[in-house]
Amino acid sequence: MTAAYTLYAKPGFTATTIERLCSEARISNRAFYECFGGREELLQALHERCVDESLAVVTKAVQEAPKTLDDRVKAGIQAYIEFTTADWRRARIMHIEVRRSGDVLTQSRQRAVDAFARLVEEASADFVEATGMNRRLVALGVVGALQELLIEWLHANEQPSIDELADVAVHIFTRSLGKP
Repeated sequence: MTAAYTLYAKPGFTATTIERLCSEARISNRAFYECFGGREELLQALHERCVDESLAVVTKAVQEAPKTLDDRVKAGIQAYIEFTTADWRRARIMHIEVRRSGDVLTQSRQRAVDAFARLVEEASADFVEATGMNRRLVALGVVGALQELLIEWLHANEQPSIDELADVAVHIFTRSLGKP
């Protein structure tokens, strides 16, 4: 798992062979196949671990925040961005390799988007209902916006600061969730 965490982040999933994984992990191909059915299964396990850890961090931050929309949004976004960017490998697996892997992670990615959208829906339920907009669609939109901000952070020649990312994400979330 550790070798895949690094190799799948860079050079990336498509460039990482089982032979290279096994060499880096110092295990035999047979040992690999005793644990995983293939590279795809290993990538899915890594992605799901990253998502589960991120969800736990964000959920805790939102639950501990004061119950205003601003405080919930700021706490959740700050927790997500800080946790995700604390390890570049996690950020790349969750936001770059999940898309580059093709159909391999389609279902895993969709489960992750759905889980984060539900979290946004729950945290903003009282506020979004007042706007009359579809909570699910608003939640999906803001989750997608945050993903794109992190992809930009990963690809940019001059990375925006984590604070700048958080400020922009908070702006998008609060405006989308109904704050005038």
